[in-house]
Amino acid sequence: MALTAVDRTLLQRCLHHDTGAWNDFVDRFLGLIYHVIHYTAYLRSTGLTPEEVEDIAQEILLQVVANDYSVLRQFHGKSSLAAYLTVIARRICVHQMVKIDPARKPLPKNLQKTDDADNHQPRLGLDSLEEVQRLLKRLPAKEREVVRLFYLEGRTYEEISSRLNIPVNTIGPVLSRAKKKLRESEENETAPAKKAPAKKAPS
Repeated sequence: MALTAVDRTLLQRCLHHDTGAWNDFVDRFLGLIYHVIHYTAYLRSTGLTPEEVEDIAQEILLQVVANDYSVLRQFHGKSSLAAYLTVIARRICVHQMVKIDPARKPLPKNLQKTDDADNHQPRLGLDSLEEVQRLLKRLPAKEREVVRLFYLEGRTYEEISSRLNIPVNTIGPVLSRAKKKLRESEENETAPAKKAPAKKAPS
């Protein structure tokens, strides 16, 4: 996916140090950063405490803003800004995880977990995160919060249940409906537009 006009404007605002630009950047991409951290830890079979997650997220943001937004200045717009930040965030995340505990090493690929390994972990790959964010705008408030906590913050069913005060057994169906809406949305966007039938010439 190419760089969107919204992200291009946000990028330029940050590089020009416009008032409020950095806050807007954080609001837009903090969910992505948390998702990358949880997903990376999951693939490496590594548990992180909430404090460690916060520290890693803070370090990612610090490195983005360091040296007058050096990371953003190196972005050439050949992909979406979210995809570029995903790569940057994942790299910093792995480095920080090793820094926290040097014994943490990547698992062999044949032992790494996949998205659908169990219902307590993110099921959508990182490449689908932009679709998740678009989907959030289309969901009712309660469903939106469940999807946000599960996919963007990597919360377990139990954590979501406790936080939103809803039964654990209702969370799976909510996520299933959301995934169905996402698939239908993607299909509608990629399906070729149907041509209107040609009008018959008057006889």
